Amino acid sequence: MSTGFDGLPAFWLGFDMEEGGIVEAYEVQYSDLILLSSSSSSGGVSLSLSAAELSRLESISTSIMEALGPSGPGLLAVTGVPNTSTLRRSLLPLARKLALLNPQDRNRILKEHSLGSDVPLKNLDRSVSSFAMQLKYEQGSKSTQSGPSHKVNDSGSQEQDRNDVYGLSKIQNEEFKNLGSTFKDLGFCMMELGLHLARICDRAIGGEELEQSLLESCSAKGRLIHYHSTLDSLIIKEMGRRKGFSKQKANHKRDQEHPIRNEQTAAEFPNLGKTGDAGSYCCDPSNLWQQWHYDYGIFTVLTAPLFILPCHAQSTKMEDHFCKYCEQECPSPSGHTYLQIFDPNKNNVLMVRASPDSFIVQVGESADILSKGKLRSTLHSVCRPGKLENLSRETFVVFLQPAWSKTFSISDYPMDHSVVSGQCDGIHCAGEEPGKLTREIHRIVPPLASRLKDEMTFAEFSRETTKQYYGGSGLQSKR
Repeated sequence: MSTGFDGLPAFWLGFDMEEGGIVEAYEVQYSDLILLSSSSSSGGVSLSLSAAELSRLESISTSIMEALGPSGPGLLAVTGVPNTSTLRRSLLPLARKLALLNPQDRNRILKEHSLGSDVPLKNLDRSVSSFAMQLKYEQGSKSTQSGPSHKVNDSGSQEQDRNDVYGLSKIQNEEFKNLGSTFKDLGFCMMELGLHLARICDRAIGGEELEQSLLESCSAKGRLIHYHSTLDSLIIKEMGRRKGFSKQKANHKRDQEHPIRNEQTAAEFPNLGKTGDAGSYCCDPSNLWQQWHYDYGIFTVLTAPLFILPCHAQSTKMEDHFCKYCEQECPSPSGHTYLQIFDPNKNNVLMVRASPDSFIVQVGESADILSKGKLRSTLHSVCRPGKLENLSRETFVVFLQPAWSKTFSISDYPMDHSVVSGQCDGIHCAGEEPGKLTREIHRIVPPLASRLKDEMTFAEFSRETTKQYYGGSGLQSKR
């Protein structure tokens, strides 16, 4: 295992002992990722490279496996990916704009760009809005070869007539003009990152199971996510009231289909953002944008989040469209991503820090299973900042998974290494009563052993996982 100057593993050098829970994601340069995944030689790296370069790349490969393996955090960051910074800055702000559009305009825009939503947007108490699309690997290959596919809609007066009918301003329509193409371009780039990383992991583990499982699935799911600020929630409820939805009973139950539907609303926690520093509430289960869970695919690839503050946060009046849509990007108030993970090796909750233009790659349960435990799935959640209640968080996520027909064999899988199978009795973080978070996680995260059976297909595993998290009697269905 490679170590740093202080004897800690290289991938843990970002852990700040004084802050008591910050882990800086191990960073891999995109150029090194490409070299390591090259198929130009049996060893995966060109024979034309010098001995020193080969040694350097071998060290990086070792660090990748350490970061993603049982002794690491189960994630890393890829930096220096070409042509993605502009795509990220173009796409991420659209998440909030879509979330705050009136439903009629939003539905039309989503339909025009072949997008849907896996969050019930009619739920006025939601604290997350998500806009999703299936991405095909074949399409991705063509897209990345031809470059970004931004196209100008030149349908002329017919398009303008539709805009007039729906009341969508010309300025707003221009903002969403490249929504679908930007979504696809960035999504395909992120899919390629996952494939390169799968190839590297396969070579370290032996075999081609991870990469082939991704290719056999033929597709991945992209999701553009807006994590609502308190102000956003008020605006959405005001829009609903004006549209005649005010008689709807506020739904304070947890949504039942996907982890990003599990967040508590600001109304449930009136003290949100009133006291404490930006990270002081991160271990409080009542102050999460997204509840604790595992992703159950192979890899989850995420953009580093973008944070947005409204220019005039004191106004929530719907007549004041300037205040509603005027916004400014801002750096993370704490310097981290507000993604938090549980480290079973240290029995601690850690906040993830990553470079603003990097891509974070997390290990899912399918990769954990297929690698026989050589990769470790990441138990994680997303917490709200403690002070800035009008801060929103934007991110884009691509979920890479096996084919639905993929069969899991668990005869030689170390099932007992799962975090929630009994190894998290000492989970703690600053300000938490010892054992409190342990009990909370045990209560809401169903053990892998209860969801996975030998020879189960990925479709069956996915169905059982969803059922136990969010089904009618699921652990997070009534929270």
